[in-house]
Amino acid sequence: MKNTAKRIGILTAGGDSPGLNAAIRAVGKAAIGEFGWEVLGFRDGFLGLAEDHWLPLDKPALSGILTVGGTILGTSREKPHRMEIDGQVRDMTDTIAANYRRHRLSALVCIGGGGTHKNALRLVKAGLNIVTLPKTIDNDVPLTDATIGFDTALGIASEALDRLHSTAHSHHRIIVAEIMGHRAGWLTLGAGIGGGADVILIPEIPYTPEKIAAAIARRAEGGRANFSIVAVAEGALSHETAAAFAVAKRKKQQARTAEKRKIAKAELKELDLRHAGNTLRLARQLEELTGLEARVTILGYVQRGGTPSVTDRILATRLGSACVSLIKEGRFGVMVAARGNTTTAVPITDVAGNLKLVPTDHEWVRAARRVGTCLGD
Repeated sequence: MKNTAKRIGILTAGGDSPGLNAAIRAVGKAAIGEFGWEVLGFRDGFLGLAEDHWLPLDKPALSGILTVGGTILGTSREKPHRMEIDGQVRDMTDTIAANYRRHRLSALVCIGGGGTHKNALRLVKAGLNIVTLPKTIDNDVPLTDATIGFDTALGIASEALDRLHSTAHSHHRIIVAEIMGHRAGWLTLGAGIGGGADVILIPEIPYTPEKIAAAIARRAEGGRANFSIVAVAEGALSHETAAAFAVAKRKKQQARTAEKRKIAKAELKELDLRHAGNTLRLARQLEELTGLEARVTILGYVQRGGTPSVTDRILATRLGSACVSLIKEGRFGVMVAARGNTTTAVPITDVAGNLKLVPTDHEWVRAARRVGTCLGD
């Protein structure tokens, strides 16, 4: 009798995030327990598939990892078409496809954020059966209500703001807390609201330092409050910087020659470099404008570590188990998205290269404004 058992692969790519192991566990346990499939895990993202570094994900390997942070498979940001191998940058797409077929995989599950979806789409075009799961603490993957890791990071960032209140109040200071989020402000906005920040600055709403200083000064009027908490996304921009970026991006879009595109890209890179350290500059500006002492706390990678929240464990389990059902149905080239209390499959082509940004009229934005939070504009 012909063996019809399936074998699927799993990899995690991009930055680490709470809930990755919960997702790996969900995919593996559903595949093994419900359908009797064999499951392989590829180490360090797409690099592991290119270099054929893998491990069997059997029941013992999947046991006890639900609450463990990080990823048992490891991760990297290597891209299939631009991968550094033996000191040289090479296109490894054909090698990845060959290894996929040599292992007789029926499907490959890629768990990651924006970059992972771009890379997954390349493998779809190379003829591989791909299903993806959305993971990022930034919550910026489009067409899904939530991404794996966001809830945990939101709790960590909110708790950090809670703890900063006592220092700010005791020393009559401005505390500027930098929260992750290069291009999308979901994490900073949510943490700022949940952690009672007085000022919230996100990439989608350019700020003016003078307006922030005025809001802080109003808090001090009449002795109401002699401290302020400023939650700032690492990608937050002043009006001036946002305008410069807009001009540079427009130049790149309108460039008709390779030379002009090169110049525009160099200008964008220079703006990125100048933007580094923006939170420290903002703190100095606020000191000068208000006369109050300002201190900076950069939460950094602590937001991505530790035990995933129960909400993230449930989300990862929902998406991972639904992923296996899609593979069983032969539905590929899709991302498993969370929609309310259900899941749905959306084309990777609609996800790759797109971002879910905070609408400036979003309910969270309106709520922040109603309770008197300054958004810098």
